[in-house]
Parts: sequence; structure tokens; C-alpha cells
Amino acid sequence: MSRVHDALRRAGSDPDPGPIPARSGVVAAPPSAPVQAFVSGPPAEPSGAQEDLLARIAEVPFNPSPEALLIDPAHPYEAPTEEFRSLRTRLNHLQSLQPIHNVVITSASPTEGKSFSAVNLALAQAQLSGNPTLLADFDLRRPVLHSIFRLSRTPGITDFLLGRAQLHEVIRRIAGTNLYVLPAGEAVLNPLELLNLPDVKRLLDDLPSIFHWVILDSPPLLFAADANLLSTLCHGTILVVRVGATTVDSVTRAMQSLCQNNVLGIVVNGARRGELYSKYSYYNAYYQNQDASEDKSEPAASGAGQ
Repeated sequence: MSRVHDALRRAGSDPDPGPIPARSGVVAAPPSAPVQAFVSGPPAEPSGAQEDLLARIAEVPFNPSPEALLIDPAHPYEAPTEEFRSLRTRLNHLQSLQPIHNVVITSASPTEGKSFSAVNLALAQAQLSGNPTLLADFDLRRPVLHSIFRLSRTPGITDFLLGRAQLHEVIRRIAGTNLYVLPAGEAVLNPLELLNLPDVKRLLDDLPSIFHWVILDSPPLLFAADANLLSTLCHGTILVVRVGATTVDSVTRAMQSLCQNNVLGIVVNGARRGELYSKYSYYNAYYQNQDASEDKSEPAASGAGQ
């Protein structure tokens, strides 16, 4: 039996799991509200056991690193936020057409923005009501998600796969959000061999029964075989390229290295800041002027109607 299924069974059969042991910077999460259905075609309604499992996950404060470059929910119309909301909309539309619930975010080479894209896409997804989203650090060679959110690297994925921790112990919920983070865990000498364990496939098959989206940050395609393997275990792959850095040859070789054709699309990172912001500045300024014109014309229109 899958360890995820076993965890759900235990959660459902234990009406009072008791307090979660506190760790450094981690507090026990209060019971969460029931997970709502996602309008674009989520899995079936979560069972009571799944809700109990979510309630047992420890909660950590949202305290990202200042260098993380995360989108800001308080400024939803800024250009970076709009871009990731557009990407979210496209993925949610795809999800309404076919069963896509876990996605690998990768790149051809390092420093092209795969982790930046994975984190901000997960944040954008988690902003939707009733849309629990898991962001998992499967880059076991150079993990960064624990640094971005400033949480402990352990326990994490490797600790769960090696039987050192239970599922609810390796996931953290970011306070006040629908975002859950699964860090990489203790460093291992053989990450590819660990990812080849049958438990990895069972984990990735079972997690969509708990979360509406599971987003994996993985190593670059041309520097390790990990992302190639993970792409065969997930519903889709998104390739991140960087303007002025990624070559056509590296993209071609990266695409050819994938074992199956499940590439959902390409995210272009590193567009010139001036161009990106000028597009949204023009758009917002145009509609602000339109609103102002309508406000000015209201008294005249009202008078004509009388």
C-alpha cells in the first residue's frame, strides 16, 4: 500500500491526532476550513481523511528572503504578477480539458529562472480560493526553496522517502495562504537512485488527491537526469528559458532529452524591465483615463435624461 494512502487512512481513523511537536520556527496549524471544489476540474472532493491530513500539517509564517523576488499579492496589477496570473490562467484552462495536476518546472541550464518561475507560479495558484497548492523541491542536488521561504530544509522529501518522517511532518503550510511547501530534506549522495524508488511514483500519483496543483522544482535537464525522470512521472513539463542566456542549441537538446512529449509550454524569463513595465503602464493609464472621462460625463448624461 502507498505510504500516502496509509497516511490518509491513519488520519481518517484517528479522530484526535494530538498536537504536532513544535520545531524551530514551526507551530502547529489550527484546523483548516474544508477544501472547496475548484471550478476548472479538480480531483474529486477531498475525503475527511484528506482534510484531516491537511489539518495536521505544521504552519510557518510567510517570511521570504528579501532577495527572493516574489510576486506581491498587495500589488496585483504590476507586470510580474500579471505575467504569472496569465500563466496560471492558461494552466487552469488546460486542467479543465485534461487531467493535469502535477507539473515539473525545469530549464536547460542553471541560472535561467526555473526556481523563480516555480515559486511565483505556485504563489499565483495559491491566491485562488479553495485551491491548495503544493510547491515541492525535487532539486535534491541544489535545493533553494527552503532558503527562499527561510524554513528548515529538514524534514523533507528525502526524509519521507527514506522512512524517517511521515507525510504531514515534511510539508509546511505558509500561514494565511493556500500554499504548502515540501523542502528537499537531508542531503543524499545518490539523488537519482532515490528518485527511481517506486515510492516516488506513488507519491506523485497520490499527491493530486490532496492538492489541486503540485508544482515541482527540478534540476536543469542538461546537467542531471533527474528532471528527465520526473517528467515521465508527472502530467506535464514547463521549460524555462532566459532571454540573452539560453541558446537555441541548448533548448533543442533539452527538448530532445525528454523521454516523452508532455511539454506544456515554455516560460521566457529575463525580458527587459522597461518593455515589460511600459506595456502594463500604458494599459493601466488608458483605462484610468477612460474611467475619469466616464466620471466627468456622468452629470451631463444625467441631466439629459431628465
